[in-house]
Amino acid sequence: VSLAVPDRDGIRFIHQATRRRAMSLSFRIGDLLPAERTAPGPLFATGWTPQDWARWRDRRAADPQDRGFPAVPPREHPTRDAEFEERARQAGTRGWALDDQLIEPGLVAVSVPVRDRAGHVACVVSVVSHTSRHSADSLRETMLPRLRATVRAMERDLREAPARPPAAPAGLAAWTGASKQELGREFVESLARGLTVITAFGEGRAELTLTEVAQATGLARATARRALITLEHLGHVTSHGRHFTLTPRVLSLGFPPLSRTTLSQIAAPHLADLAGRLHDSASLAVLAGDEIQYTARVATSRIMSVNITVGTRLPAYATSLGRVMMADLSPAGREPFLTGRLDALTPHTVTDPAGLAAVLDRVRSAGYALVDGELEEGLRSIAAPVRDRTGGVVAAVNVAMHSSRRTVERCVAEVLPELSATAGLIEADLRVAGRFTRVPVA
Repeated sequence: VSLAVPDRDGIRFIHQATRRRAMSLSFRIGDLLPAERTAPGPLFATGWTPQDWARWRDRRAADPQDRGFPAVPPREHPTRDAEFEERARQAGTRGWALDDQLIEPGLVAVSVPVRDRAGHVACVVSVVSHTSRHSADSLRETMLPRLRATVRAMERDLREAPARPPAAPAGLAAWTGASKQELGREFVESLARGLTVITAFGEGRAELTLTEVAQATGLARATARRALITLEHLGHVTSHGRHFTLTPRVLSLGFPPLSRTTLSQIAAPHLADLAGRLHDSASLAVLAGDEIQYTARVATSRIMSVNITVGTRLPAYATSLGRVMMADLSPAGREPFLTGRLDALTPHTVTDPAGLAAVLDRVRSAGYALVDGELEEGLRSIAAPVRDRTGGVVAAVNVAMHSSRRTVERCVAEVLPELSATAGLIEADLRVAGRFTRVPVA
């Protein structure tokens, strides 16, 4: 199921929810598609002005094979303009539209518009399938009633959603002058100012006047005005009277590849910084059954170091990473760990179920786990949780070292603050990416 918005004479995906299958269909968030080769396109075209239609025809004439849309295969047999015009007319009458293998063979979709309070098409919801599961007609018959019910609920929420007050101005450009002085000719101040204007728009600030943009960025009105005019010419900003808003085209500024980013990729630079500051190895792991699996790791250069690679699995109950994640589980979720095999890997390993349950309670309360010699003699590690937008623990980060490096007290005093800060940075990046797509944790 995908959500699309218009982008001039094309459409751009801004959200999707996929069902796990051996053969799955997936568009990247931010992908730009030609309107005439999609199900949402005719629905958006019902609101086009004569100028919109003229621009669409000019684009078709200049790029008959859709080479300007890297997300789709080139068009082999260009269709006539009249065919899309007829699809738009039918979509306006029916209130829904089909894509019967227009993007590529085997792909079918049915779409329904979501209208705002004024009755305009704000976005379009699509259900996409493969011809091995549905024909275009069977997909319409099966999904259209459910799709319409979902859209009605979305429109109701849009009508009832309270208006959010604008966030306070952030003074986002205060650093550009200092950066120019520091870097000299290597710093492109005009580029920094343009990007700063884009960041002025945010939650509660979706629509801004020139004065509000200048206030939010700290830029002079004339500078903000030039930036807005340039961004409008490039298609990243649109104006309505005195107000400016971002267009979906801003998603093209790097988000398509970022929408494939995994949690380990998000964590990697933060782990590298942490390992560099502490001069000890830093890792990210997720739960895999009753084990942990390392998904990202930055090792430090030492004569005696912890030798673990990405993909390594270890028993969760005897590791700091595992205990942090186990501690977040419900009593029912913890049960398999407490009733399973708890082997004594060293003389210090906690193997009593009641004792392990008490340890997990303390970890949950403290917000971190420290394991000293329970997995291997001489190995000491401390871990902190990584939480998603809902507050649930989806992974954990840790720092591991030989016990001669730091005492337990020094681990808590010196390493834990750095570790917690790193987990917070990973969570912040995860929240941003999670606003647009589901980030794989492994």
